[in-house]
Amino acid sequence: MKTFIADIFPKLQQFSNKLDNLTLLTNQHWVSLDNILSNKTVYIFRTNNELLVSTNGKVEKAKWEYLGNQSLLIDKSNDSFLFKHGFFDENILALKVDSNEEYAVFVNENKYDGELNSIDRVFNFLSETYLSPRIKPSVEQSIGRQFPLDLNIHSKEKEEEDRRKANEEMFKALGLAVIGVLVVLFILIIIKKH
Repeated sequence: MKTFIADIFPKLQQFSNKLDNLTLLTNQHWVSLDNILSNKTVYIFRTNNELLVSTNGKVEKAKWEYLGNQSLLIDKSNDSFLFKHGFFDENILALKVDSNEEYAVFVNENKYDGELNSIDRVFNFLSETYLSPRIKPSVEQSIGRQFPLDLNIHSKEKEEEDRRKANEEMFKALGLAVIGVLVVLFILIIIKKH
């Protein structure tokens, strides 16, 4: 199970359901964002504490248990995992690995085939849904407090895009500097001839 480091989830706590909302958790098909492009792994939490883990149609039976205190235990055949509440709504389930800053992220299968098929798209969805500037003031007013919009979402794609933009700006500035030097040289040549 792949995990992600993200500080957006703690900032969304006031919008999150609790893990003890078993009606929302159970009998849903939660798609793991673990190697999502090559494998589709679906977690189905059944009401009898059975967990079905289907990877590309091959099913492994496991167990799960809500332990109280916003903790969830997952027992697979060769591993056991203790998770804490990260974020939970009808679209996204983020489970925080206990004693760690990493999250296992799942998307409700109803949303998987649409826009929510990568971690960056999940972060963007959460940001736009809960922290968007056009929504933020009304949410702040309704909950009676302000919160920052600094999400610190880090991904290779975002870092690469930022690096590309910085390089473009640098080349523009360099091009303008070269043009400026050429203009000065041209003026000096004209002045020297006269």
